Amino acid sequence: MTSTGQDSSTRQRKSRHNPQSPPQDSSATLKRSVKKGTVSHSSPNLAEVKKKGKMKKLSQTVEEDLIVGLQGLDMDPETRVLVGTGLVFDEQLNDFHCLWDDSFPECPERLHAIKEQLILESLLDRCVSFQARFAEKEELMLVHSLEYIDLMETTQYMNEGELRILAGTYDSVYLHPNSYSCACLATGSVLRLVDAVLGAEIRNGMAVIRPPGHHAQRSLMDGYCMFNHVAVAARYAQKKHRIQRVLIVDWDVHHGQGTQFTFDQDPSVLYFSIHRYEQGRFWPHLKASNWSTVGLGQGQGYTINVPWNQVGMRDIDYIAAFLHILMPVAFEFQPQLVLVAAGYDALQGDPKGEMAATPAGFAHLTHLLMGLAGGRLILSLEGGYNLHALAKGVSASLHTLLGDPCPMLESPGVPCASAKTSISCTLEAHEPFWEFLVRSVEPREEDEVEEDKVEEEDEGRWEVATLPLDTCRWPVLQDRTGLVYDEKMMSHCNLWDNHHPETPQRILRIMCYLEELGLAARCLILPVRPAMDAELLTCHSAEYVERIRATEKMKTRELHREGSSFDSIYICPSTFTCAQLATGAACHLVEAVLSGEVLNGIAIVRPPGHHAERDAACGFCFFNSVAVAARHAQVIAGRALRILIVDWDVHHGNGTQHMFEDDPSVLYMSLHRYDRGTFFPMGDEGASSQVGRAAGTGFTVNVPWNGPRMGDGDYLTAWHRLVLPIAYEFNPELVLVSAGFDAAQGDPLGGCQVTPEGYAHLTHLLMGLANGRIILILEGGYNLASISESMAACTHSLLGDPPPTLTSLRPPQPGALASITETIQVHRRYWRSLRMMKMEDKEECPSSKPVIKKLPKATNPVSAKGTATPSGKGPEASMRKTAAAASAKESPLGHTKSKTAKAVLAQGQSSEQAARGASLDQATSKETSVRGTTIDHHASVETIKNTPNQNTVEDPVGETEPIRTPQASCADKQTTEASPVQGATAQQSPDPVSSLSGRLSTLKLNSAALEVCDYEADLLGEAAGGQDMNSLMLTQGFGNFNAQDVFYAVTPLSWCPHLVAVCPIPAEGLDTAQPCKTCGTLQENWVCLTCYQVYCSRYVRAHMVHHHEASEHPLVLSCVDLSTWCYVCQAYVHHQDLQEVKSAAHQSKFGQDMPHSH
Repeated sequence: MTSTGQDSSTRQRKSRHNPQSPPQDSSATLKRSVKKGTVSHSSPNLAEVKKKGKMKKLSQTVEEDLIVGLQGLDMDPETRVLVGTGLVFDEQLNDFHCLWDDSFPECPERLHAIKEQLILESLLDRCVSFQARFAEKEELMLVHSLEYIDLMETTQYMNEGELRILAGTYDSVYLHPNSYSCACLATGSVLRLVDAVLGAEIRNGMAVIRPPGHHAQRSLMDGYCMFNHVAVAARYAQKKHRIQRVLIVDWDVHHGQGTQFTFDQDPSVLYFSIHRYEQGRFWPHLKASNWSTVGLGQGQGYTINVPWNQVGMRDIDYIAAFLHILMPVAFEFQPQLVLVAAGYDALQGDPKGEMAATPAGFAHLTHLLMGLAGGRLILSLEGGYNLHALAKGVSASLHTLLGDPCPMLESPGVPCASAKTSISCTLEAHEPFWEFLVRSVEPREEDEVEEDKVEEEDEGRWEVATLPLDTCRWPVLQDRTGLVYDEKMMSHCNLWDNHHPETPQRILRIMCYLEELGLAARCLILPVRPAMDAELLTCHSAEYVERIRATEKMKTRELHREGSSFDSIYICPSTFTCAQLATGAACHLVEAVLSGEVLNGIAIVRPPGHHAERDAACGFCFFNSVAVAARHAQVIAGRALRILIVDWDVHHGNGTQHMFEDDPSVLYMSLHRYDRGTFFPMGDEGASSQVGRAAGTGFTVNVPWNGPRMGDGDYLTAWHRLVLPIAYEFNPELVLVSAGFDAAQGDPLGGCQVTPEGYAHLTHLLMGLANGRIILILEGGYNLASISESMAACTHSLLGDPPPTLTSLRPPQPGALASITETIQVHRRYWRSLRMMKMEDKEECPSSKPVIKKLPKATNPVSAKGTATPSGKGPEASMRKTAAAASAKESPLGHTKSKTAKAVLAQGQSSEQAARGASLDQATSKETSVRGTTIDHHASVETIKNTPNQNTVEDPVGETEPIRTPQASCADKQTTEASPVQGATAQQSPDPVSSLSGRLSTLKLNSAALEVCDYEADLLGEAAGGQDMNSLMLTQGFGNFNAQDVFYAVTPLSWCPHLVAVCPIPAEGLDTAQPCKTCGTLQENWVCLTCYQVYCSRYVRAHMVHHHEASEHPLVLSCVDLSTWCYVCQAYVHHQDLQEVKSAAHQSKFGQDMPHSH
């Protein structure tokens, strides 16, 4: 998909700069007889490359790029590697609780449980402890208004009754005299870690804090949150540390609307949220939480929402979203700091989230993020309300930050259909903005049909087990990385050609470089032993082993003749011994890893092995070290251990493929140059159509590059879309890498452009598999500098060092995308994790589904968060009966076609987004699918108009079609966009709101206000799942009513402290048909009730929003539906003081007086 044809207002992708591969000239293709190591006439040989390299001068631009790259490298071997995980944990954060509800889920026991778990697992001693500090007002003002901060500060001096009233004006919060100080301390804790990470004191960190923060908005408490810690931290990092790009990842089960609204127009902050949505039914009930919201203005594309539309989402669903969406975008965005709103309410057993993620899953998510921003990663605790699950989740993330390997996940890992559809819709929305999300051709229709048949047959193929929370096992290792090397392997050499690329200096240069960097000293050096015959015979025939053994006693001429009988082989008297040592070294390393002596390892060995067949040497290879090591691992385990072999050598590993092509216990995945069969080893063995045979069908995966210059972006794209999804589904118990580095920049044979940093990232991503048990075994690579630097980069990753930033990453080439897509199409029938972009799924994305909402009933003002409106029986059925019984009314606006619609009235309005112009389909917590149209005592249901799939809040009236809400992603359940809780009593509790405006300095309590609190608590309790059917429903008859079509409305505030800002109507009157003063549009305009200037809505060009921000005039009137909105209260308002201006507007618009209230 390209950006061609996109709406002009949509920010398009940056222009691509990936070079096109030249067309293949069939007359210049290599012949079958060409040996490995020879180069076509169009490619320079090694000598020519060196000569040109000496003559070529770096341009100033290249020099600058080089300097930038070198600044990120540790050039001093003696320099200390940055280590350490910071932890902020302060007991003062437990000094507040809900005074009127002991069962409130956001409680001090949360941190107590976490502390006990960290002590139990000895994690506190392993972390670098930092003292929490209080955030200064100036720091809070980076995100929050001074007026709001001052109001929160006054809560320190309020009594319980005053606190309860003020809390009641917000959604799902409570207040305590210590709430303000603890919130300041929580924000300051995150800022302390920002200083430590960006000041190079530590590598990463975690703030175990409360209260949470990601729901807090500029001037609004929300969802247990007072100050938005990660938002303030992002702005703080940008201001103090000159950070230009920040990635915020929010994996709390609730959408972090506060964070999103803060940055929705800012391209310097990428916000990614994965949350329970259920098409708007789950708190905070915002259309802005859906996949269709992408940001505003310059911020388009920088807001990414992945909405889960059903409960029970598992680890692999989250991982799939990371792999397919977050990681590609993050690599393109190149953040300099990653902040995580780390809520753990998606864990299995959490009463709010009702998801099925495990602590191990969060370890994997943390590990994926550790590869970004040079490892500069900070987690800030948000939600999590099952104490045991919360404690285990925090400890799992902390283990990973400390460098412990990710635990194994349940087997197998396959995203559910609902998750795949949500991911597909998010991909569809963001493909126009990110080149790393660009997809190649779509699956053919016949492939889809065949795939569906296979999926039906596969239903019984895997058994999905639900793992208990305590399945995480964290190995205690003295030595992390094992290293095998023996200079004796240098004795294998070419007696006839001193310039042969497979030279003895290859392994010597690598080892010397590792020693120079101090990496070898950080590894456990293991002794090398020769492979035993029994080990060799697991993959090679006895006749072949003896044939190679016999070369030890051959004369020079016989050796030359014997070598010539194979393809691209030279033999010397030491060849058999060196091949034995290379294979034996790999086997010994496998033993060390499986026994727990080391976690992972590297084998610096030669000759290479992946071309060696069962009965033949090939392509510089004699014994297939990786294949023998895999079989040896299974012998040690005493069973068919699941082994993943990843072959990133630029040449296809034909020998390895053939040895396991009928074995489903070994998954072989190769990425290699193929050039349509003309690149060594030539033929069709490396084609994507080669998938294995018999029981091993589907367990051979080839990604054939059909041209040169493949680089980091191409390989990472293959990792994210293909390699890792299949690998997680396979769930290996050991990972072996045929680590050839001839795809590296500068290699004379490969012609590709993978950098050492790129190899570091590929290694890091694989380390999340198999409990971290991964072994890299050297294969090819013929530029001595390139292979040394590349192996060193991989060793850094294995040792736990964060991969370097990829400073000049280019998007994947079209040719690479074509190859990846081709392989995906071939393997979709075998691997369900690849079935992400189904045509029928994509068609569902923009469609509409009805939603149903019931009014709340509760006992406290906080239980609404974390709950969803049930569907099916009970209230929904009662609503239908009530609606059917209601009498129809004639529309006063002259509708000639009647339909029936239901409007369920909710209380209040919440989101700051409505005032700031947040994005596509944005209805706030109290907005409804009427797209913001308010049904009050004067603006009745008759004025509501439906505009399907149109992103407006202030819709014009007079249309006859029923209102529909856009379908969010995929679920079949009926859900809602409206929230019944936010701001439910603002109109009943004027004093706290007046404090917010600065007009009143004290709060006055009265019995009426306290009664309102009790009433409000009842409403909120029902939102948590009560069955009270006293909900007010308005029904209007229109005829032709589809029972699935549903209207919603909100009850406006009955009073607002900012009504004093309403000025008299100008002498010239009020004209609702005026154009926007700034842009001249006639669509969706609002009139300011202070200065009576007219500007357009946030869904046109947001000029009224800008007017409010500049003038601070609070109240505006819609020229479309005559509703009144207060920017400060974040709510619609209806009051007698507005009657005169509404009547004038009604007369101007409809030519008749407004009907009397009833």
